[in-house]
Amino acid sequence: MATTNDVLDLERMRADVARVLDCDVADIGDDDNLMDLDLDSMRMLGLVLAWGNTGLPLEFSQLAEHSTLRQWWAVVQKLQAAQQA
Repeated sequence: MATTNDVLDLERMRADVARVLDCDVADIGDDDNLMDLDLDSMRMLGLVLAWGNTGLPLEFSQLAEHSTLRQWWAVVQKLQAAQQA
């Protein structure tokens, strides 16, 4: 999982999702429905909490509205841009 010193990027997110799903990173496509890959709300909450440890003000509800890694990355990019503004 991401730690405080880690930068959150798309590949880090993909690796963390693969880790919680116990699968290969290559098995997580940008447009795959993560719920179809058996990502449940408890594991998703764990991801949100870990990614929040990077300093990103990420909330569960922001990701719960979306189902793909590409959509999650778009949310993260907006939050990162707002932090830098």
